[in-house]
Amino acid sequence: MKRPSEIEKDVNAMSTLSELTNVFEGIASMRISQIKNQVLQATHFFHELWGIYSQLRVDAVFRFGRSQLEGEVSSKELYLIITAEGGFSGDIDQKLVQLMLKTYDKDKNDIVVVGHHGALQLSQRNVPFKKYFKLPSKDQNINVGPIVREVQQYRSTSVFYQEYISLMVQDVRKIELSNAIVEEGNQINDKSVDVISEKNYIFEPSTYDVVDHFESSMVRIALSQLILESKLAQYASRFRAMSASHTKAEEAKGDYRMQYNRSKRAIKDARLKEIINGMRKAGIGA
Repeated sequence: MKRPSEIEKDVNAMSTLSELTNVFEGIASMRISQIKNQVLQATHFFHELWGIYSQLRVDAVFRFGRSQLEGEVSSKELYLIITAEGGFSGDIDQKLVQLMLKTYDKDKNDIVVVGHHGALQLSQRNVPFKKYFKLPSKDQNINVGPIVREVQQYRSTSVFYQEYISLMVQDVRKIELSNAIVEEGNQINDKSVDVISEKNYIFEPSTYDVVDHFESSMVRIALSQLILESKLAQYASRFRAMSASHTKAEEAKGDYRMQYNRSKRAIKDARLKEIINGMRKAGIGA
């Protein structure tokens, strides 16, 4: 049996681990609340833009705001995968990569990765990717301009991201970006929006440029929402992982405390036996 001093060190180590996991659990819970508000605000702004855009466009085709883009548009489909920056989000990034690889074909798809953990996962599997972007550390004013420019170079883009369902349940999803934007816009049923057309408004430099700008803006908002949704799922996954770790640390601390008390009692019993045996040998107890 270990000495009490050795077991006490284990108790202190588990106490420290329990405190750390409790802190990380609290931070994750706080960030979840903050990001939820950001997603709601972005959704509201997107609906306002779509209400204006739907009155100006001349057809139902969503062109990602690429009319001013120089050069040819790639016929390949872009796979955009949004993962965590670090490795504290559990196994959800691994599930996301596995989902993407089910349909990935290097001759038909190019991959752009957001998040260092996803880039690491693909490198370990020897899967090439075109570009890698760090997951934005901020939850507000996210700069998705470089990602939008990559998206505009392809006719179609599929996004693989982590979906927040509840605090204890997260899933991985694949969506086609243009369809997701159109479906989000079609959810608007507000008939009170003022009619906006060339008859009552002047558009500079032209209506087509304004429509192009709206499309580019909505792609930015949609990608920002997906990044926030992924971060929400990552924090929820981290909360779940830290909660489980905290529970295990508390259980281990309890076990070590029990071992500590047993070890101290064993030493006391051994000393008591030595004293009794010594007294018997000396004839004191006779």
